[in-house]
Amino acid sequence: MFIPNLLSAESGGEIPLRARIAIVEDEPDLREAVAEYLAANGFDVMTAADAAEMRSLAAEEPFHLAILDIAMPGEDGLSLGRWLRSRMPLGIIFASAAGTTIDRIVGLEIGADDYLVKPYELRELLARVRSVLRRVPTSLGTPPAGPGSAAGTRRVVTFGPYSADLESRRVIGPAGAAVELSRSEYDVLEVFLTRPNRLLTRAALADAIGAEDNGEDSRAIDIRIMRLRRKIEEDPANPRFLRTVRGEGYVFAIPSAGEPGEA
Repeated sequence: MFIPNLLSAESGGEIPLRARIAIVEDEPDLREAVAEYLAANGFDVMTAADAAEMRSLAAEEPFHLAILDIAMPGEDGLSLGRWLRSRMPLGIIFASAAGTTIDRIVGLEIGADDYLVKPYELRELLARVRSVLRRVPTSLGTPPAGPGSAAGTRRVVTFGPYSADLESRRVIGPAGAAVELSRSEYDVLEVFLTRPNRLLTRAALADAIGAEDNGEDSRAIDIRIMRLRRKIEEDPANPRFLRTVRGEGYVFAIPSAGEPGEA
């Protein structure tokens, strides 16, 4: 079902014009409430009751953001999220009644932008939607024509002479050489790559990789970052990408095309 943008009750002014949002939720009352609320706040909304219906809609209409229920009959939201990521650049917010650590970890592995535990307040959802939309491409491309075309849309993040394939979890460095990263090092790097140019505290990093926010795990994160710098920074003591914000946390700096420092 498609619900057009009727009015903008609380326009933030920093998101794509008439941003299009897809909602996949098997609870009819919640699906309808979320759709009506987002439409009333200035968004074009399309809804689906399950993954199969969403796949049909996505084959015809691209969109900026998907809000996916994780626990659904048939294909779950995590699997659907992976499929959507292979077809178009978009933001993804997962919603789950369970709120388990494993859901958050798997969600992050496929590049989820945010995570909500049901039941949630609609105003909180709206705030998170706007936050994610500020970071996604403003233009909508045409969905691939068929299954065979998905390979050309793999999620690859480039930073300096490096490129990271988020599907295969591989990082390629200068001259095409693979960068050997441990699983724990890659987990931290992936969090940064899916949230570039944002301050991330140690607590946020710990939560993203499923660690506890305590002194021991905070120290473990610092060690992983130190090792990452040795592998991706030309001068680890003066990092170009993985920068420390004293007393706050870390920022992974990826200049936009044309900005100083970007080749």
